[in-house]
Amino acid sequence: MSMFCYQCQETARNQGCEVRGVCGKTEEVAKLQDLLIYTLKGIATIVVQAKLDPDQLDQLNYKMMNSLFITITNANFDDTAIERQITAMLAARDQLKQGLQLTGLPDAATFEVGDRASMLKKAAGVGVLATENEDIRSLKQLITYGLKGMAAYAEHAYNLGHEDAEVNAFLYTALAELLREDITADELVSLTLRTGEIGIKTMALLDAANTEKYGHPEISQVNIGVRDNPAILVSGHDLTDLEQLLEQTAGTGVDVYTHSEMLPAHYYPFFKKYPHLAGNYGNAWWKQLDEFASFHGPILFTTNCIVPPKSDEIRQRIFTTGSTGFPGCTHILPDADGKKDFSQIIALAKTLPAPEAIEQGSIVGGFAHNQVLALADKVIEAVKSGAVKKFVVMAGCDGRVKSRSYYTDFAANLPKDTIILTAGCAKYRYNKLDLGDIGGIPRVLDAGQCNDSYSLALIALALKDAFGLEDINDLPIIYNIAWYEQKAVLVLLALLALGVKNIHLGPTLPGFLSPNVAQVLVEKFGIAGIGGVEDDLQLFFPKA
Repeated sequence: MSMFCYQCQETARNQGCEVRGVCGKTEEVAKLQDLLIYTLKGIATIVVQAKLDPDQLDQLNYKMMNSLFITITNANFDDTAIERQITAMLAARDQLKQGLQLTGLPDAATFEVGDRASMLKKAAGVGVLATENEDIRSLKQLITYGLKGMAAYAEHAYNLGHEDAEVNAFLYTALAELLREDITADELVSLTLRTGEIGIKTMALLDAANTEKYGHPEISQVNIGVRDNPAILVSGHDLTDLEQLLEQTAGTGVDVYTHSEMLPAHYYPFFKKYPHLAGNYGNAWWKQLDEFASFHGPILFTTNCIVPPKSDEIRQRIFTTGSTGFPGCTHILPDADGKKDFSQIIALAKTLPAPEAIEQGSIVGGFAHNQVLALADKVIEAVKSGAVKKFVVMAGCDGRVKSRSYYTDFAANLPKDTIILTAGCAKYRYNKLDLGDIGGIPRVLDAGQCNDSYSLALIALALKDAFGLEDINDLPIIYNIAWYEQKAVLVLLALLALGVKNIHLGPTLPGFLSPNVAQVLVEKFGIAGIGGVEDDLQLFFPKA
């Protein structure tokens, strides 16, 4: 076996990629990512054993977040960049140990490697399958993937000047616990739920960071057509990168379009002041191979999700920054103050044709918690009058597999008295359907990015209080969620920590869940997979 990875929904045979990742990552990238995670566990153990205060670790906290983020599916395919990150984190680890009187440190805190060959040799023994017990391995990976999602959201907040001491401390504690060989299944189950609890805190942190800087999202019409100007397409999730690019393109004659998970930027009042923020181009991340060809201009990836480009022409138009990377693509680094110089991207845009139209019209979004709660009286009255019978949470990720057409068909066939609550790129499966409205309330309420699933939780909790219910599960809400990568894993754990039960997860249950761990989730939380559209509609909306 050359490699082993099963962290995403598209993993081979829903069991694991063993030769090359379905995502496109190579054996070397997979192994180097494994070694990077192992290195982080060693650093975390030093911090925990020495009882160091994360508040005093400054840049190390960011480096830990960024390193975890690098290993998320479709974020970084650049083996050289990951090798450099390992080297940097080993140097940080060894500097951290200086002056500390620690004994009995594990191998992850002491091992040494030199060149690429020695890294790969070491990585072969510290990957996922190094944990032999299937259930312990499953729980450890479930937590690891939750931590990756947590680090992604924490990094976005950090970029806006927001940190949380409890979140930082938990990342070290959890990584150190995952290194323990004597940890029990019960301890890991507790750590899993704690990951969900801290996940809620992390999403709240990012929500506060975003809204403090950019204002609360508001109902917005977003153009999905094109203009005649040269343009840059921005993909990913990081709003600070978008802000800097918009500042640098102002007055240049170059338009900026959002792509995939960057769509919700249009909902924030702050970004409406930029007339050259022209609209949203395209759909979910996996359609980029076709859509990038017709866009014609440069593409900036601020975070995942990159699909390996098929042509050199497109590769030469792709720029990466932050946690992202792809061989042959230019990577933009920040200066000491966090500022990024996008002049090279802007110069290239001016030499290229304007985007080619792939659709026309507009879509509506901006239904984050502040906006929906402003409409609370209208929503509550619609429920009390019977105009709205149920809400269906269809948040999460989109992906390439054909079975995801289930979500389009499910949305299209929902009873007309239901409202969809969504966040994340899963919405692209149905947000352009003509589903109409109920008394002026659109039947698809888009809260924003995947991290804005936090908004959906706040909306549910507010409705629970408004209706005087004791249990969030007594609300007329159905959870039919799609997942793809590790940020969705954190969202799932956060929902479980909030006590939400009977979540349906698809298009497949995670391959990293062992039968016993999956059974615990079924028995304790009512987790279930999806079925056929007609069967599931009958299950959720039984006919009298």
